[in-house]
Amino acid sequence: MAALKGGEDFGPFPVKEQLPGVDFCLNSNPPWHEAIALGFQHFLVMLGTTIMIPTILVPQMGGGPEEKALVIQTLLFVSGLNTLLQTMIGCRSSVVIGGSHAFIIPAISIIFSDQYGRIVDPYERFRVTMRAIQGAIMFASMLPVLVGVLGLWRIVVRFLSPLAAIPLVILTGLGLFQFGFPQLAKCVEVGLPALIVLVFISQYFSQLLKPFQVIGRRYAVILIVGLLWAFAAILTAAGAFNHSAPKTQFYCRTDRSGLISAAAWIRVPYPFQWGRPTLNVGNGFAMMAAAFVALVESTGTFITAARYGSATPLPPSVVSRGVSWLGVANFINGLFGAITGATASVENAGLLGLNQVGSRRVAQLSAVFMLFFSVLGKFGALLASIPLPIFAALYCVLFAYAASAGLSFLQFCNLNSFRSKFILGFSLFMGLSIPQYFNEFLLVTGRTPVFTRSVAFNSMLQVIFSSPATVAGIIALFLDLTLHRRHTATRRDSGRHWWKKFRTFDADTRSEEFYSLPWGLNKYFPSL
Repeated sequence: MAALKGGEDFGPFPVKEQLPGVDFCLNSNPPWHEAIALGFQHFLVMLGTTIMIPTILVPQMGGGPEEKALVIQTLLFVSGLNTLLQTMIGCRSSVVIGGSHAFIIPAISIIFSDQYGRIVDPYERFRVTMRAIQGAIMFASMLPVLVGVLGLWRIVVRFLSPLAAIPLVILTGLGLFQFGFPQLAKCVEVGLPALIVLVFISQYFSQLLKPFQVIGRRYAVILIVGLLWAFAAILTAAGAFNHSAPKTQFYCRTDRSGLISAAAWIRVPYPFQWGRPTLNVGNGFAMMAAAFVALVESTGTFITAARYGSATPLPPSVVSRGVSWLGVANFINGLFGAITGATASVENAGLLGLNQVGSRRVAQLSAVFMLFFSVLGKFGALLASIPLPIFAALYCVLFAYAASAGLSFLQFCNLNSFRSKFILGFSLFMGLSIPQYFNEFLLVTGRTPVFTRSVAFNSMLQVIFSSPATVAGIIALFLDLTLHRRHTATRRDSGRHWWKKFRTFDADTRSEEFYSLPWGLNKYFPSL
């Protein structure tokens, strides 16, 4: 290390297996009043995706505001259940389980199939289509359950080095860029001020006013949503959007969702509320491809949440355990009719980096808020009336934090190695380029690039190759395992030796501290 006469040290930064500077790590808990506020903040963040997916799918199924409100309530309810299961007996990390965008493509292929498109009555079409989507999601849930329970995913994760994990984690966040500024720009009057104020409060405000440093960083989301929601309501009441285009009014106004009047005061979602699910095997396999994408992206989110929770890297057995419970979450989603499958929420993992609180209890409290507002429909619908561009402004920051978690693993790799440079650069570039091609082709031509007689097969390939994280993760793992594999020096370039101690659950005492099951279940299930 080289040091100047003045005492400044310009040597390399030491490698940190656990992220320093976190206020509350995975196992430590903030005071109850802070934990409740932080849990509500996580609920607000996942609410954007919960609104967005039904907004896209329900009208195309023939549903109106009432059906949309019911689906949002159902998705909130199952997300709360799944978050509790994942944080208590799943991967035990501070993750929030929400709806997955990966299931939108196969759901749309079901909605516009000839079998359901011929139904004239909108409500009947909604119910029949919903039952078909339910059956397909329940069928698809078998994949993550089997690869998790049988330990197949554990084998895959054992081969994952820091070098191969970097493109997966980075594109888990950056791959969702279309839900950031493009959605924000649909109402610049509200979205752009939200983004500017969020960056100012979370990054600059804490530096200008030191006494409010923690408040500005830790509660930025609540402040932004409250301020900009009120600002949008004032603009709406003042008639600022009265002469705007209908699409602009839909995204800007706070009284256009129709959810508050459509939602019931109290309603508990229950299984088979739309009727008995039906199954077309082809649709089931298309949904299975979406379940695989959600599985891969959730693995990247698990890694991100562990990093921002100041925990050690998850052992492969713990990741496999989390994946198996993600399969259970998909089954629950299908059972209740939540219109989409489950995934670990990327935006909530990014929030851990923003507020520097990685406590597991906070994620569990967010699940309590999900269950509460899903049952009290009017109150949940009131929060659901928050304009989507405000959520998009939040995602611009939170997805960036999620992506930067992948950059932190560069410290384990040899960046002076041309092998490392090629694997990183090539996998990141192809992870963005291939999905862009598939999405553009579908948008321009109305069909997938791989166009066969099997609609289900076409949807399967479209779903897999539309996911940047999945494409980049597969390419990076393949190259890391095959490129100059026999040379010891090149294997060390990947940083594999840094994670060796975490390959088995009992090799490092910190793994047991962070990820062991409650109630002494590890004694009865040592493989978990």
